[in-house]
Order: sequence, then structure tokens, then C-alpha cells
Amino acid sequence: MGIYKSLALQNESIIAAGYYANPRGAHVDLAADVAAACRGTRFYTPEQTQQFLADQTALSAGGVARHETAFEVTGETSTQAGQRLVRDEGASDVAILNFASARNPGGGYLGGARAQEEDLCRSSALYTTLLEAREHYDAHRANRDTRYSHRVIYSPDVPVYRDGATRLLDTPYQISYLTSPAPNAGALAKHEPSALGEIPGLLTERAGRVLAVAAQHGVQTLVLGAWGCGVFRNDPATVAQAFRGHLADGGVFEGRFARVVFAVYDTSAAKTTLAAFQEAFENLVTPQSQPQPSVAASSASRSRSQ
Repeated sequence: MGIYKSLALQNESIIAAGYYANPRGAHVDLAADVAAACRGTRFYTPEQTQQFLADQTALSAGGVARHETAFEVTGETSTQAGQRLVRDEGASDVAILNFASARNPGGGYLGGARAQEEDLCRSSALYTTLLEAREHYDAHRANRDTRYSHRVIYSPDVPVYRDGATRLLDTPYQISYLTSPAPNAGALAKHEPSALGEIPGLLTERAGRVLAVAAQHGVQTLVLGAWGCGVFRNDPATVAQAFRGHLADGGVFEGRFARVVFAVYDTSAAKTTLAAFQEAFENLVTPQSQPQPSVAASSASRSRSQ
């Protein structure tokens, strides 16, 4: 059995038991926090996310209070960025975008797969909360269209009990997750190539829906990244611009969030995916908003971008 499948089995045993023994041998309770996260999990239909986006657009036009958003582009995994923000820097109201499978909760987490969603599930109780959103997955399984839909799952205050290297933490911390599949450009290229021209518009619309759900739930710090740029084969520059159009340049969500981190874990020699996000946000990122290079370049987790 591979190490990542073994870790998934260990995690599910921890969740079932409601506790774990930390590296110091102390008993760490998780049951109450996991139950609260599951109770708070919400799954939204395309109609609901459309309404959220309309509401946020109206608020923006009405002069809602704005932040001087701090932007960062780092080489971290999403898990590493979340831990840095919450544990090291004390950020609150933090949410991570889960680059999700449309049809399977946690993607290949139970089988030991190694993309971003699986990494998030290995470090936290995210997978358990996704099981509360069966209708989200049933809807995608019933439709073979690999554009997928504008559905979004929000999982609040999920306990995170492993670090980016999958080591159990002495004490867990909590972070929220936004789960939404990017359109699968690779599948469209193979089975419906005439639809590839729709991808930029789909990414822009779906990114807006994700941001609207985040705003609806009071998120202040967002961890985004190379959403759908791995096995789904979306173009990194297109994804980066989809987010930029909402978060800057007069977009609906310009100044809506206090901090936005693009955690782009790029293991390629050329670092072309990371470079696409650096270029897209170059004039928005300030040196003061960037983490130290030793943090940004940390790659203890061996997961791959999805």
C-alpha cells in the first residue's frame, strides 16, 4: 500500500475515533470541531451562486467598504499557505479554494492520489465535510458535460491536524474551504474541441461565483492558485486573468478582501505556471506583502498541482 493511501486510511480512523495522539503523546479531541464543520457545510446551486454574485455586484456599485488588498504570489502548496497565514501570522477568516473533482468527494484522496484536493484532504477533515454535499456530486455525475457547473461548496472552520509534510500537529487549527471544479479543458479538447473557446468565459464566471460565496460568508483572506491547471489542462495565464478581472482593474471584488494569496506549487523546471501568476499580478504585489523566500519556496509536501 502506498504512503498516501495509508495516510488516508489513518485519517479516516482518526475521524471515526474523534481524536488522535499528537507527537508528544497527548490526546487531541477533534469530534466536536468536525461535527460543527459538517453542520455548517453548505452546498450552493448555480442559481444560488448567481444570486450571490448579483448581490455582491449591487454592493460594489453601492460603495461597500473596501480594503487595500494585499496580494501575494508564492510557491507554496495551499496547505502550506493556509498554515502560514493562520498559525504563523494569525490571520482570521481564511478560506482556501479546493481545486475539486466535480464527481467524487476528495477526488482520489482515499486511493492515495496526489493533486491539490487530495493534499488538502490529507491534512484536514475536509473530505468528511464534503460527504455532506451529496447533491453537489450527484448533479455532476448525472451530467456528462465536463464544463461542469457553477456549484460551490463552503466548508467552515474545518480542523487541520497535519502540516504540509503530513506530520500530525501538536494542536490543530481551523480553516474554511471553498470547493468548486474548474472546467476540464483537457476532456473538452478530446471530446468536444469546438467548445474550447468557451473556457475563458467559463473560468471568469465561475471564479466570480467562488468569490461571491467567499464574500457572502465573510471571508477576509483567500488562498487561491492554479485552479484546474494540472490534469484539467487549463491555461495558467487564463486562470490568473479570470481572478484578476474580479479582484482588480475595477472588478466587483476589487478591495473586497483584505488579503489574497496565490499559492502556486509548481514543480516543473521552467516554473511556467508560477510565472504566469507572477506576471498577472506583478503590479499588485508589493515586497512587503510577500512571505520570506524560505517559506514561499517550501516544498515539504510532495503533492502535485491539479
